[in-house]
Amino acid sequence: MYPFLFRHVLARLDPERAHHLAFTVIRLIPSRGIGRLVHGFTRPRTDQAVHALGLRFDSPFGVAAGFDKDGLAVIGLGRLGFGHVEVGTITALPQPGNPKPRLFRLIPDRAVINRMGFNNQGAASAAVRLARVRAVVGRPVLGINIGKSRATAVEDATADYLVSATALAPLADYLVVNVSSPNTPGLRGLQELDQLAPLLTAVRAASGSTPLLVKIAPDLRDEEVTRIAELVVRLGLDGIIATNTTISREGLTTDAARVEALGAGGLSGAPLRARSLAVLRLIRASVPAGLCVISVGGVETAADVAERLDAGATLVQGYTAFLYRGPLWARQVNRGLDRLRA
Repeated sequence: MYPFLFRHVLARLDPERAHHLAFTVIRLIPSRGIGRLVHGFTRPRTDQAVHALGLRFDSPFGVAAGFDKDGLAVIGLGRLGFGHVEVGTITALPQPGNPKPRLFRLIPDRAVINRMGFNNQGAASAAVRLARVRAVVGRPVLGINIGKSRATAVEDATADYLVSATALAPLADYLVVNVSSPNTPGLRGLQELDQLAPLLTAVRAASGSTPLLVKIAPDLRDEEVTRIAELVVRLGLDGIIATNTTISREGLTTDAARVEALGAGGLSGAPLRARSLAVLRLIRASVPAGLCVISVGGVETAADVAERLDAGATLVQGYTAFLYRGPLWARQVNRGLDRLRA
């Protein structure tokens, strides 16, 4: 049913409006008394549990940051079969994000370009909401992804991150420092080691016992990926998330003139698959076996998830394929893993 609905209805809607419509339905799942029934239908049938970061993940497959920016649908997403939900990116200051339109489908490529710009209600608002989420019995593992406020100068980035970390780390099962979105001016420059090391050190100190990970870009050179991986180990962080969206437009099927007309933004979806997998392998070759590596980028099927796990991922995330697969996507992946990893 969903492919028909997507082709004839959702694909004709503005992508951001279609997202909000679907998001509203997901938010309503727990409040309609059908959450447990839905979860019984979508959860893994076999034991796929992963133990990492001192936590138990019922499924290795979770939702990447960006889908639920403010932590409004964590419980509903868990009921749909995702083993963890990473909310955000959340910034210290509330901000509207970039001007619309800012989300674009590349349907022939099963991809999306976004330049959302960290639109969210801010850390203080999120903290109130996520405190309630944390108290829900049977919720998925909760990751919280934090980024720099657009209004904050790059030289003041550490102080800005610390506001978010102080407010949100006590509520997170794990915390993520996002220094890799292409849609906030100057943010990716924080991946330079001389800036990244003091930033991560400060956030690590402010996060207490909450596991801390850093999320990196796919556009880094191989040697930069390796150096960041080595830095993560040296600083005693708990993991790496690889990768964020790419600024590359290579290898797309969509007409080049249309792609150029859409303008700047991060590309996600199927075209990112090869680079994301390559970065995963680079990281895994550079870090101890016990370090948590979460792979994201170009993941759509159970076979994709299994490939990442076999390549050394501890956990796997997706987002873009949600638009193309629909609300039963996690169920499809969980059932596929039931068969592939039996």
